[in-house]
Amino acid sequence: MELNETMEENPSNATDLPNLSTVLIDTGQSNRSTNPYVHKNSHELEQVLLLTMKATVMGFIILCALFGNLLVIVSVMRHRKLRVITNYFVVSLALADMLVAIFAMTFNASVELSGRWLFGYFMCDVWNSLDVFFSTVSILHLCCISVDRYYAIVQPLDYPLIMTNLRLSTMLSVVWCSPTVMSFLPIFAGWYTTEKHLEFRRNYPDVCMFQVNKLYAVISSSVSFWLPGIIMIAMYYKIYREADRQERMLYRFVDLVSHFKKMYHYKGNDLKGPALKGKGLAKGLARATPSTQNSGVEGIPPSRLGSSKGHPRGDPSRVVTTMWGKPGLREATSRGLTPTS
Repeated sequence: MELNETMEENPSNATDLPNLSTVLIDTGQSNRSTNPYVHKNSHELEQVLLLTMKATVMGFIILCALFGNLLVIVSVMRHRKLRVITNYFVVSLALADMLVAIFAMTFNASVELSGRWLFGYFMCDVWNSLDVFFSTVSILHLCCISVDRYYAIVQPLDYPLIMTNLRLSTMLSVVWCSPTVMSFLPIFAGWYTTEKHLEFRRNYPDVCMFQVNKLYAVISSSVSFWLPGIIMIAMYYKIYREADRQERMLYRFVDLVSHFKKMYHYKGNDLKGPALKGKGLAKGLARATPSTQNSGVEGIPPSRLGSSKGHPRGDPSRVVTTMWGKPGLREATSRGLTPTS
């Protein structure tokens, strides 16, 4: 009441009083300005959490690459049955991938975590060269494996003559030596990039960038990716066609075998059914069976039948010939007997 009466008596004093909303806003701003550590600490906490997540993920990937490829190498070396030509390519590929994890992925992880290059100008060229080198080696290994599988599946009879130990050693030597032409030589000679980028790297040694010119980009991508990729596509397409042809032949053979089984099954049923049930055919079979009646050999054991000192058992000349068709015909043997009518 007194405040209202004072404002009514002297209205100019009302304008002199501060606005409540303005006071609250100014108070909040002053609190934030007086506590700068709150915002700074929260930002630092976010950065620490982000770096921890990055380090965990990258470390997990590097460890998986190391131990996974090491397991492949140990498995092939410990089991003799796995020491075939194809698995030598696999072991060499596992070694290349393991070196990628050691020399390329570790440097990349350090750049991602620190935000800058820590190892100087020379090591930047080494890192870029190793990255290009091992990547090209891995792709060439995949190309060699596709060629090996092509000869093993499409030409299995010629495979032992084609994929010999000497040819295996030659292919692995080419795979490991040829990528140096596209990695170490052009990078250390400065052919891979422009003069402007080289000058930038000299001025900023804590920045490691791999910026290439058009000529190097075309040649490197063709040798390291496009040419091996085309070879792999061609090899696996021929492998697919051969596998499809063999599958069709297998199904055709199975259908043919099942057809003959059904055909012989039906013929067997036709012979077994009426033939065994018909009395006429049974009588005919009984009539056609040779009888010992009126043959003059009653009481002689079968093992002694037709044996003599001149013609012992087992002699091919001692063959008993039975003649059927007319009543009264007797058996004629090789003893000189002639059938009588």
